[in-house]
Amino acid sequence: MTEKKTIFSGIQPSGGLTLGNYLGAIKNWVSLQESYNSIYCIVDLHAITVPKEPKDLRHNTLEVLANYIASGLDPDKNILFIQSHVSAHAELAWILDCFAYIGELSRMTQFKDKSKKNEGNITAGLFNYPTLMAADILLYNTDLVPVGEDQRQHLELSRDIAQRFNNRFSPTFAVPEPYISKVGAKVMSLQDPTSKMSKSDDNENSYILLNDKPDDIMRKFKRAVTDSIGVVGYQDEQPGIKNMLDIISKITEEPVQRIVDRYSGKGYADFKVETAEVVIEELRPIREEAEKLMKDKEYLQKIYQSGAEKAEEIARKTLRKVYKKVGFVPRY
Repeated sequence: MTEKKTIFSGIQPSGGLTLGNYLGAIKNWVSLQESYNSIYCIVDLHAITVPKEPKDLRHNTLEVLANYIASGLDPDKNILFIQSHVSAHAELAWILDCFAYIGELSRMTQFKDKSKKNEGNITAGLFNYPTLMAADILLYNTDLVPVGEDQRQHLELSRDIAQRFNNRFSPTFAVPEPYISKVGAKVMSLQDPTSKMSKSDDNENSYILLNDKPDDIMRKFKRAVTDSIGVVGYQDEQPGIKNMLDIISKITEEPVQRIVDRYSGKGYADFKVETAEVVIEELRPIREEAEKLMKDKEYLQKIYQSGAEKAEEIARKTLRKVYKKVGFVPRY
């Protein structure tokens, strides 16, 4: 019998989760949970690279966990935990900082983009973010990491650091590979379909939150930016329409071309309404279940404590091996 490969990923608790988080990540994770040793965390250490209100961070962390479970991630089939509850993440990040080069960290696209927006307030945490991400991944001998295109560069750095460490000492870390879904892996903004959907966008009409009410979802799709072509088509010249086609296809598993054919000769109004209706029905049970879970803090605590214990057991084994190889004197 072939041993299952390990898959790892996480989402920041930096606000409500979006349709992009769900279709680009969580929905894929649910489909993978039978086939892999699946480890998913809420990366709260990453979240504080920019200032956060403590009470909001605590609420958002539990809300992400509730949405994981409500979306179909079974706590009995996946390890679900909060990143800061396993101190090995921060400990390994320091070791990996000593194997990462300033030049390669400064070339990270996300660092360059975010530092432009916060030129007078760039923290070392924002700069070192990729080495913490590498620690997240490498602690669990991860084989596959579900990533969007925007995170591929960080994963490449994780691979480089793993190989650098392995070459200097001896094989220690598994070198992870990316797992990228073919359709809907990147959900775009409804107001600027050339940009990724993000909850940090100033325009609330640009994103759909998992806890948005049906009326809000319908309103946002009706206001979605399209184009002047006027015909539903799947082409780069129609990024707004292409984005909505990807959304419908990802949710319904109906081939994109079949959806295009159904709208032959029709305008955008009906198409926007159908997209909204598909999203509303997909998110309705998730929103309702997440609301119930958020009222049961004892259950959520049981899940994240159990998950942290399982994650800790794996992570500590890796960290002990790393400490020994770099020459630290063992505590016991």
